[in-house]
Amino acid sequence: MYSSDYVWAKVLSYLEDQLTAITISAYFDDAQVVELTEEQLILYSPSEFRRSTIVRRYTDYIQDALKEIFDSDAKLVVFGDEELAAHKNKGQDKIATSMDFNPQFSFDNFVVGPSNRFAYNAAMAVTKTPGQVYNPLFIYGPPGIGKTHLLYAIANGIRKNNPNINIVYIKGDQFTNELITAIGSGKNIEFRSKYREADLFLIDDIQFIAGKDSTQEEFFHTFNALYENNKQIVMTSDRKPSDMLTLEKRLQSRFEWGLLASIEAPDYETRMAIIKKKAASLGLELGDDVCDYIAVNVTNNVRQIEGTVKKIMAYRDLNNMPLDLPNISRAIDDMFKGEGNALPTAGLIISQVCKFYSVDESVLRGTLKNKGTAEARQVAIYLIRKLTNLSTPDIGKELSKDHSTVLYSINKVEKALKAGDTALQNHIQDITANINSCL
Repeated sequence: MYSSDYVWAKVLSYLEDQLTAITISAYFDDAQVVELTEEQLILYSPSEFRRSTIVRRYTDYIQDALKEIFDSDAKLVVFGDEELAAHKNKGQDKIATSMDFNPQFSFDNFVVGPSNRFAYNAAMAVTKTPGQVYNPLFIYGPPGIGKTHLLYAIANGIRKNNPNINIVYIKGDQFTNELITAIGSGKNIEFRSKYREADLFLIDDIQFIAGKDSTQEEFFHTFNALYENNKQIVMTSDRKPSDMLTLEKRLQSRFEWGLLASIEAPDYETRMAIIKKKAASLGLELGDDVCDYIAVNVTNNVRQIEGTVKKIMAYRDLNNMPLDLPNISRAIDDMFKGEGNALPTAGLIISQVCKFYSVDESVLRGTLKNKGTAEARQVAIYLIRKLTNLSTPDIGKELSKDHSTVLYSINKVEKALKAGDTALQNHIQDITANINSCL
């Protein structure tokens, strides 16, 4: 799981795009994370005024950030001195690596249809006999259609049968970050023990280890150690192993040893079932015409479907409006976008380049000039120019670079590609696939 410091840093970065720097400084500069679980994010602030303001004004911002960045439904709780002391006295200061999985992500709550039945049945089989069939299980498909739901359902199902099982969950990019930290602090042994002693190893978004030599080397040995001891491995990705151009061939072959199970966008009937199930869970009564309107307009993403239903509930609660089709259409039309019309933002491109090269965004936007950082920066500039409508001066503003530096970076990448630099070409194709999967 992500460390609490990492999560809070990402949340603050998200808030910087929503609020002013003065607001963030005024209310969040002394806020600290006490606990982070699947259910809640507990902050501590010593000021009663700041605590009440955070709760009253900024709870929705923070919870939206958790949902947007980490797909987490964790609720915000803010402690003062007394609550913090009581919390510590009870010995409940859990660390962020707690392997508790949201019980809402179960097989019972997963809507099965033609687009996901194969993956669902494979996940069920793994839950009944972990390490014995379909090992590894590799689930792939576009974002927001239920891959992580199945991953958590496997964890919850296996833990129900064996409460003492050692389950380790991580995201691909965080595996790289933890490895870098372990190498820097000399804790390689602890890092390896954490993963190689797992009974059930779950890794989300495995595509982010592709192209990272040290990470792939470490994951190769981790995979072998678990597999040889009949420990269950389950991975998710936005594409199948053969489509990860910078993934080592030995890893590609191992990922294909077990079972590859794809999940596709849900069909109309499945979308209708998802809408009705989500509405029922929220206490909403939606007519068939309203459900049909949503199902026809939201076609690719289960997460967006569920978000649409949640927005309807919010409009009902805030505006006290009848849930008829005219009101619903006005409330949610802004959530619909024409298919194929979305362009990535410069921020999205930069974040995906940083994930791929394991570079912090502040470093990429800075002036550090080592080989790895220089290539990442040049690729980011090239992709922003290629994938967006931004002019070269606007690109320079995004990365605090002058016009000549932007042109130099674009020309350098284009020259390398024309010269047949296959490694760079594969890097760019993988990063582009990562960007497209986020749209």
